[in-house]
Amino acid sequence: MYTIGSIRFGSFLFAAALAATVHAETYQVDPAHTNIAFKVRHLGISTVTGGFTEFSGSFDVDPKNIKATKGSLVIDVNSITTGNIKRDGHLKSDEFFDAAHFPEIKFVSKEVRDINEKDSTCTLMGDLTIRGTTKEVALKIKGGGIVTDPMMGQRAAFTAVGKINRFDYGLKWNKAMETGGLVVAQDVELDLAFEGAHKPAGAAPAAPAKSEKTEKKAASGKPAVEKPAETKPAK
Repeated sequence: MYTIGSIRFGSFLFAAALAATVHAETYQVDPAHTNIAFKVRHLGISTVTGGFTEFSGSFDVDPKNIKATKGSLVIDVNSITTGNIKRDGHLKSDEFFDAAHFPEIKFVSKEVRDINEKDSTCTLMGDLTIRGTTKEVALKIKGGGIVTDPMMGQRAAFTAVGKINRFDYGLKWNKAMETGGLVVAQDVELDLAFEGAHKPAGAAPAAPAKSEKTEKKAASGKPAVEKPAETKPAK
């Protein structure tokens, strides 16, 4: 659901371009250009998709030491959206994520395997924590690129896909169908696309950010108006 494996992609794909870099470069995940999505089978015949709109994370790229690259991601569970308010509320309840007691999903990378420089892919291993339970997950990473934009500065991008069993994390709500099988499948597919902004050495950590979609929603509300303080007439 996370920063998730992508972290290592850029390092090996663009090793030649960044050969002059002495230390690993850090990129801050840009929520406005990052998509954290998932999908799960429903009734065995269709697929429900969803995602999260509020998260923060970073990844380090070292072109001279691919296996040493690293990254992390923190997701706000309450930002989950599937396009249905009632379903979103159910997913936040204690029958699924239990957002009241476990408001965050976390991912921390551990190791890079199966590096293939030719097709810019690798497998990123990491610890994924959901509802207080931590399990190791494998994410297939595909490098996107590293560019320098005149307006946005140095940027890096990648995609990551994976699969987890929600039962492993205590998300066990379900109902059996009369024809057999479960209303909601156990396996959840992760489909992630990241873009990061280069973070200069010594820069302060970025505050948890909101995606562009969330910012637009907030902008639609009416601004709060402060009432002037009441003053008592002098006697």
